[in-house]
Amino acid sequence: MAIENLGHEYEFEPQFGLPERLPSDEFIVWQGSPDVAALAYSAFHFKKLALYFALLILACAWPALEAGAGLMAVLSAIQWIAPLAVIGMATVWMLAHFTARTTVYTITNKRVVMRLGIVLTVSFNLPMTQLASADVRVLQKGFGDITLALKGADRIGWVHLWPSVRPWRIAKPEPTLRAVPDVQMVAEKLRDAWTQNTGLAANAAAATSDAQNQRPEGGFMQVSAT
Repeated sequence: MAIENLGHEYEFEPQFGLPERLPSDEFIVWQGSPDVAALAYSAFHFKKLALYFALLILACAWPALEAGAGLMAVLSAIQWIAPLAVIGMATVWMLAHFTARTTVYTITNKRVVMRLGIVLTVSFNLPMTQLASADVRVLQKGFGDITLALKGADRIGWVHLWPSVRPWRIAKPEPTLRAVPDVQMVAEKLRDAWTQNTGLAANAAAATSDAQNQRPEGGFMQVSAT
C-alpha cells in the first residue's frame, strides 16, 4: 500500500482529523496535536530567537550604558530594535500557535494520518507497512517528537511537511509527529500497531552519543533524550 496524499481538505471533515470515515475494521489508537509552547521551542527555536534579540538590544544599548547615560538615552538607543524584537517574537509564537491548532496527528491500528497546513490543509496517509523505523526524541515535560522513516521510493516533499518533518533530511524527508504530549505513551501505541500489522518484533533501543544512528537487528524504535 503506497503512501497516499488525499489532497486539500476543506471546512467539512467527515471525522475529525481524517479526510474520510474509517472502515469498519479500523479504529483510532491515538489522536492529538502539537503543544504550542513545545512546538515553538523545538521547531521554531523560540528561545534562541529570544536570546538573539536580547543580545542585539544589549549591543545597541551598550554604548549608552558604558558612557553612563541616563535611562532616556538608553531607551533612545533601542527605540527601533526593541519593537522589532517584540514583533518578531510575537510573529513566531503566533505561527507556532496556528500550526498547532491546524495540525492533527492520528494513529490507527493500520496507519498514521497527518493533517497539516494553516491555509491549505493536506492529509497524508502513512500505512504501518510502509514505516521502516521510528525515532523518538524526548523533550522536556514529557513532550517529544516521533520521526518516521519510510520504506521504498515513496517521498513526501519536505516543504509540504514542514514543520512536521525531521530537520535537514531534505533529500529523503522523514515525517515527524512534533511536540506531542506524553510521547513515550504515544510511541508505545505506535510500536504495538506496527507490530500487529507487520508481524515483526518492534524492539526499542535507547540511543547513545557514540551510536546514535545504529539500530539493533529487528528493531523498529529508537529513543533519545535532549
